[in-house]
Amino acid sequence: MATWGHLGFQDSASPLMEQLIFFHYHTMVVLILITTFVGYMMAAMFPNAFVSRFLLENQTIEVIWAILPAIILIFIALPSVRLLYLLDEVNNPSITLKTIGHQWYWGYEYSDFLQVEFDSYMTSSNEMDLPGFRLLDVDSRTVLPMNYTGPYVSNCSWCYSLLNCPALGVK
Repeated sequence: MATWGHLGFQDSASPLMEQLIFFHYHTMVVLILITTFVGYMMAAMFPNAFVSRFLLENQTIEVIWAILPAIILIFIALPSVRLLYLLDEVNNPSITLKTIGHQWYWGYEYSDFLQVEFDSYMTSSNEMDLPGFRLLDVDSRTVLPMNYTGPYVSNCSWCYSLLNCPALGVK
């Protein structure tokens, strides 16, 4: 749950978000190791007044300097490519929901069913029922089936609207 002063991720609500969090931690460990190693080497070299000629002109150290970053990049890239394919995989989508953010309302389209489209406007305070949510309640809500697995398309017209659900890994 997101609270004030919380610097980490929210609890994940999907397996894909869990994998995104694991990849973030994996990449941060690699970056911290690189930063620590470079900082240690810089601190060890500053007090040394002598320069080794084998450190500056040696093919072995140049090969290590070229291959070690490539190995580190592969160590980061392989989980990244795996995660990219996991995020893009959709097995037999039942419904494709397209959401269009307008300036004062949202438009929804179920493009798989003969172009079913409707707009959703915010309910004014004087039209609301007693248990309604002020400034969140709308006149027509979108409906998705249980265990919905399918593509979700979100865009905007005329304004910059953003749908963000960090617990699901959706932005």
